[in-house]
Amino acid sequence: MTATTADITRIKTRTGTGGPDEDGPKILEHVLGWTLVVVLAMFVTQAGLM
Repeated sequence: MTATTADITRIKTRTGTGGPDEDGPKILEHVLGWTLVVVLAMFVTQAGLM
């Protein structure tokens, strides 16, 4: 294997899928998710659907 081929292989193994980062702000995601749940519950209750 030449140096160029080894570099390309190393780069390909480190390439991600383009999805969200694993080390993102987890607490922010949880807070926003629960906020959405509460707002949706308030809407359902106020609309008389429950």
